[in-house]
Amino acid sequence: MSQLNTKTSPATSQASGPEEKGKAGNAKKAEEEEEIDIDLTAPETEKAALAIQGKFRRFQKRKKDSSS
Repeated sequence: MSQLNTKTSPATSQASGPEEKGKAGNAKKAEEEEEIDIDLTAPETEKAALAIQGKFRRFQKRKKDSSS
């Protein structure tokens, strides 16, 4: 079974000051990382996708209900 990359991209961090210097290093590091190939036809992948979609739909519904 292949591993999934769970790292967040450096663009999502809201760093300021000395941490901004590290962004260039992180971008270079991301380019060097190997690409992970995920088998989209595997049953485990389909199960995971359905679980993520369900969570997202519930999140959107709660978000919509709370704003009304």
